[in-house]
Amino acid sequence: MADNPVADNPVLADSGLPYDLPDFAAIGDDDFLPAYELALTAHLAEVEAIATDPAEPTFANTVAALEASGRLLARANGIFFNLEGADTNPQRAAIAQELAVRLTEHRNTIALDPRLFARIESVYERRDDLALAPPQRRLTERRYRDAVRAGAGLDADGQEQMRQISARLATLTTEFSQKLLEDTNASAVQVLDAADLDGLSAGEIAAAARAAQDRGLPGYLITLELPTSQASVAALTEPAVRQRVFQASVQRCARGGANDTRAMILEIVTLRARRARLLGYRDHADYVIAEETAPDPEAVAELLRELGQAAMAAVDRDLAAAEAAYGTPLNPSDVTYALALAQAGADDEASGQADPPGQKERSPRSPVEEFTAYCELDNVLNDGVFAAAGALYGLTFTPRPDLRGYHPDVRIWEVKTEAGEGIGLFLGDFYARPSKRGGAWMNSIVDQSRQLGSRPVIVNVLNLTEPEPGQPCLLTQDQLVTVFHEFGHAVHGLLSAVDYVSQSGTSVPRDFVEFPSQVNEMWALHPQVVSGYARHWRTGEPAPAELIEAVRAAGDVEPAHATVEYLAAAALDLAWHRLGPDEIPDDVLEFEAQALAAAGLAHPLIPPRYRSTYFNHVFGGGYSSAYYSYIWSEILDAETQQWFLAGGGLQRALGAAFAEAVLSVGDSVDPVAAHAGMLGRTARIEPLLRRRGLVTAGQQRPAAE
Repeated sequence: MADNPVADNPVLADSGLPYDLPDFAAIGDDDFLPAYELALTAHLAEVEAIATDPAEPTFANTVAALEASGRLLARANGIFFNLEGADTNPQRAAIAQELAVRLTEHRNTIALDPRLFARIESVYERRDDLALAPPQRRLTERRYRDAVRAGAGLDADGQEQMRQISARLATLTTEFSQKLLEDTNASAVQVLDAADLDGLSAGEIAAAARAAQDRGLPGYLITLELPTSQASVAALTEPAVRQRVFQASVQRCARGGANDTRAMILEIVTLRARRARLLGYRDHADYVIAEETAPDPEAVAELLRELGQAAMAAVDRDLAAAEAAYGTPLNPSDVTYALALAQAGADDEASGQADPPGQKERSPRSPVEEFTAYCELDNVLNDGVFAAAGALYGLTFTPRPDLRGYHPDVRIWEVKTEAGEGIGLFLGDFYARPSKRGGAWMNSIVDQSRQLGSRPVIVNVLNLTEPEPGQPCLLTQDQLVTVFHEFGHAVHGLLSAVDYVSQSGTSVPRDFVEFPSQVNEMWALHPQVVSGYARHWRTGEPAPAELIEAVRAAGDVEPAHATVEYLAAAALDLAWHRLGPDEIPDDVLEFEAQALAAAGLAHPLIPPRYRSTYFNHVFGGGYSSAYYSYIWSEILDAETQQWFLAGGGLQRALGAAFAEAVLSVGDSVDPVAAHAGMLGRTARIEPLLRRRGLVTAGQQRPAAE
């Protein structure tokens, strides 16, 4: 029997495991490049057969055939890029650099093949006459637009420029993420005296000691989170330590040396602007937003301006109260601590227990802080997140300890419907480690597709602090919401029920993709959910009703500080990508300051959620010109929350309707039109403005288109 190189490679071989879960135990880093050699060659052969098919182009022999091609490559990508983000090492980083260029060249070879484009164009031009089902028509139109946007309609010189630009961008964006991870790890703040960690919990102090020990350092190490604001800065009572952590955060990748990203940023925005012009767009923002649900960049800019004006006024009021509680003028590193101090003082005053103000006197009595003791991770997962998904969608989650993940921390659950049908696997990778990039995200190792007969394997990746053995993993309110948020993405992937893989799950416009995950946040403190999981980690006693109500009240309106942080980052992203190729500045930080001032979001005490040099969403990920999508999606989210509440909240019938209209259809239909059909009208902006504390219930605003 002849050798079968595919079957011999554990990355590509049929694992024989449920839902085609990769056999991670059998896969070594040395297997990846050989797997890609096989997968790329196989995919090109499949495309060649489609391009040279002598039959007249049809949806089946061209568009659907392309959709079914490249399965080995998708398999390798699903495994490798999940690992590269969640558990990298020097070899994986080097492989990622090599693949960045090779995969881009591979996609260009296919997209710019004139024979293939002619077949796609033929089907596209005859789409009205081919009796295509709506998902088929949508897929045909997408394939055609993707080819044009890749340069298939350009002359030979234009196509060669596109190849060079896309290859260089792939290298730069990969390097950006790697440099940011390295610099974030290197910027951790060492503290020698335990007294300087006052304000942190016992678990956080233990984690800091463990982090220092792991690096062979004395004392404690405060590691950094991905955004500008650090949870430790909001808790530490010692101003000098807060200042050190804050400065370490805002100066990432901007201090010179190997990890400085400023030159990379300028090259990235230049190349993106050049590509946009080649394709006939004014700038990169115009190029990106043409494929989103927002009408154009100016509509996005107008939304950011409108929200920014209200948010800046609100934050000044909040900061005045915070400064009064703090007792002295604020520095930027004092802001989140002083805001927490003011909130705790307001809660104490409401209960008749006010303490005198003072820089080191914030007690852990705020309801949000007290509630942490009732939010143990496993309780939240099993009796909160999974229970809500069961009540809404009829799903059950059964632990599969017999299945192995890609890291010892990874846990696996099998997901079934209420009829007992298995629909996929959910993997949870919850704890931070130096090999994992910052933030929280959802990955799809295997996508759902009826055409391919595949069922989803979905991963949620978070960066929670791992507790000491025998101790609980207690979630802050922000972390609690993040767990529910990321699981919203997971449910979007798990409940997908489409024919074509490129329309599966979260494969929707970028400014729609956050909507289902934002909706899922509403269940974190819903009475029918919180009563199930909120038990004290030590005593098992349920959280007092008055505590839950206080926490819910605190979370009903987004803090103005967080709104300003977010809007500033979204405005910064848009400013970078509305530049033409002849408008690129010389100084990254100077441009950043000018852009924030022009947007009316340059607050002296509140830097953006991400500064340019560590804005991984934009310069290392897929959110360039689309970081606005969180607030754009939140318009739909806020309306949908009202729809759920008006219908009775956690109701199976409502979950079924939401799944049918949004979660199951992916991009097989126009997602915004499907949502409007569920509501019975177009979404309005008023619920969002009320949630953000930017408008009163009586004010009226026009509908958002």
